[in-house]
Formats: sequence, C-alpha cells, structure tokens
Amino acid sequence: MNPKIAHFILQNNPVTPCLIFDVDEVENHYQLLRQMLPKGRIYYAVKANPAMAVLKRLVKLGACFDAASWEEIALCLEAGAQPNSISFGNTIKKVSAIRAAYGAGIRLFAFDCREELEKIAQNAPGSLVYCRLLVDGYKAEWPLSRKFGTTVESAHDLMCEARTLGLDPYGLSFHVGSQQLSVEAYEVAIARVASLFEELKIEGVNVRMLNLGGGFPVSYADDVPSIDNFTKAISNTISRYFGDVWPEVLLEPGRFIVGKAGVVYTEAVLVSARGARNGVRWVYLDIGRFGGLAETENESIRYAIHAWRGVESDFYREKESDLAPVVLAGPTCDGADILYEKAHYMLPQDLKSGDRLIILSAGAYVSTYCSTSFNGFPPLAEYYI
Repeated sequence: MNPKIAHFILQNNPVTPCLIFDVDEVENHYQLLRQMLPKGRIYYAVKANPAMAVLKRLVKLGACFDAASWEEIALCLEAGAQPNSISFGNTIKKVSAIRAAYGAGIRLFAFDCREELEKIAQNAPGSLVYCRLLVDGYKAEWPLSRKFGTTVESAHDLMCEARTLGLDPYGLSFHVGSQQLSVEAYEVAIARVASLFEELKIEGVNVRMLNLGGGFPVSYADDVPSIDNFTKAISNTISRYFGDVWPEVLLEPGRFIVGKAGVVYTEAVLVSARGARNGVRWVYLDIGRFGGLAETENESIRYAIHAWRGVESDFYREKESDLAPVVLAGPTCDGADILYEKAHYMLPQDLKSGDRLIILSAGAYVSTYCSTSFNGFPPLAEYYI
C-alpha cells in the first residue's frame, strides 16, 4: 500500500468510491523506463489516464504524448505540450479531428488502411505518417490484435503510396496488446517489422521510425516480468536486426506509467451468502464494471483487493484461516456487473456491509472507463496528490 495514499485516506476519509492517485509515482515510472531504454522516446498513451495533473507532470519531464482523439490532443496542449511532441495515434479518426489537429500544429498521424491514409493526405497535407501492422497479441491480458493493423504486404504498398499522396512515410508501428506478459511478443513483432523496413529502404522509401506501441505490464493480483526483462529483449532484438544504427524508436506506454500510482477506495454495500448454507459470499462493492472496472470483463485484469484496516494494517499477512472465498460484483441492476466469480478471491470472514476495501494498481483506465451516471450512480471521484 502506498503510504502517501494511506495517509490521505486516514486524514480525509473520502466518500467512496474514489480514485486516489500519487502523481510522484508517474515520475518514478517514467524515469525508470527512460533509464531502461534510453534510446527510446516515450509517448505517453493519454487514454490510460488523461488527468491534467498527470499530463502537466509529464510535460515538465519532457515527455511526448500519444493521443487517441482531438479532445486528448487539446488536453495535452492545455497542459503545455508542444504540437511536435504529440502523435495522433488512433488509426480511426474523423475528418474534423484530423483538420483540428493539423490546424493546431500536429504533424504526426497513424494509419492502417488506404482510406485513412487518403483522409490524412487531404486534410493534413505534408504530414509524417506511420503505418500500424497487425501482430499477434498472444499472452496479452487485454489483446488489441483484431481491430487494428494491416498485413506486411498491405503496409508495404501503403507506405509507397504515402509518397505519391504528398505525405512523409515516416515509420512503422505495432502493438502487442495491453498488459503483455511475454517478451517474445516484442521480439517477434520487431523481427517482422525489420524485414519490411529493409524492403522499403531498398525501394527508396525514407522510413526511419519504429514505434513499439505500449503493453508493458504492471503487477496486479499476480506478479509479472520486470520491465528490464522487456527492455533488454527489445534492445537486443533491435540491435540484431538494425545493428548499431537504430531507427528512431518510439514507445507508447500508458498502463506502465500510471497503473501503480492509483488506488480505488471502495465500500462493501452488501455481503451475503444469498441464503445458501455454507455458500460462497457475494460481496457487492460500490464500484463495478460500469463505474470504472471495465477491464474485469472476462476477469482479464485481476486487481489486488484487500480489506481496508488503516495504515497500520498489514493486508498481505492476514492469516489464511481468517479469510474465505468470495464472489465480487458491482452495485448496478445489470446482471453483467460481476467482477470476479472464477478467480478465487479471498477476503476476511468478518467483512460486512459498510466496511471499506482498497483496490491496488488502479491508476490506469479506471477513471476513463467510468460511465456517466449509469443507474444514477455518479462518476468516480478523483484525487491527485
């Protein structure tokens, strides 16, 4: 438990549910990644948490930004980011958004199909573009492989066509999936992109940037490989295929930068075995899938969840005999609002309605996935300290 956040809870006893976020942790993780992969340029994935406090801290640190919409671009500019530090990284963009971004000075755009490339050429002439390749997101807890990306063959043709449309075919990108647990996923993807790099250069296409996307994991209920496992594998693989002369390397981490920085403080609204003798208790929290925990769908992201006993409590050493299995669900009148039914969560046997719990490593995506007043419940409150 982050002691700074624990102190905030004890001093303020905020109304639940709420996200309490330590901005210093953003800086810690940003600097760690810079240290681990110094040749890479970090474009923070704004969608993970677009809070102004986060963006301003990253601007101060000299970060760049991967934005998914004109609205995210506008937030970055408001935070003080320069237009040349922002990439419009969504491959699905409205014409109005492309025009607004171009008018604001943005000159870096992603695409993965001819139709999107033509939209960029018509509405952001002369811009730098990079093509996203389809890669296998196996071993990713939150895969992204079906909706985005194109084949190597198609990417080759599109990068050549970008020149004829008056655009600068700047680079190639991929995304191995969010919360990726396998370093091999990066190795395979880099090898695939490297062959296309070589083909395009032979044909005179001035491709010079490799975008590795995001995907670096954080630990939730289970441990994950450390960041140095990924960065060493990435560095070795790039050197294997590009030698000493690396292309410009971009990274788009989101979860890794902000995930560990946030804690959700929540209340048990109801604890009940639902009439079954010796049955597994159901614990209904005042936050659920529609309140920000959307990544619990299919029990993909398994947050560490503990009873809140105060700063002196040692959550991690509760006696096993004091714990019992539970099903965790949200508060809404929607039958899909079940968080964990198969993951074998254990909570204290004396847990009762009104008790507070904490959900660790909730700094990424929880605030942005929060629905607007579904069932009348207000959006998640947020505190940045």
